[in-house]
Amino acid sequence: MDLKEKQKEIWQNKINKGFNTTNVEKEFCLLYGEVGEAYEAYRKKKDDLGEELADIAIYLMGLSEMLGFDLNDEIENKMNKNVKRVYKKVDGVNIRISD
Repeated sequence: MDLKEKQKEIWQNKINKGFNTTNVEKEFCLLYGEVGEAYEAYRKKKDDLGEELADIAIYLMGLSEMLGFDLNDEIENKMNKNVKRVYKKVDGVNIRISD
């Protein structure tokens, strides 16, 4: 799957279907709602957990497009940053000690 292409497809679907493409705050709220639905599906051991996780990804990619971020690049940059971080376990909790 080409994440950049999917992000564009998701955005085009939002336009085609008349979904929100201007209100950033609303998109954050809708994304938050999808996370809640996924948690409920997990907690209640529902069969649609995978679909709920997909909804989160779809909303996140749509929001990224709305805000002008290439989510693929952002993920790659963040993963590269995370791999270099050093952690130390203190009282059973990982504490970052360097970037």
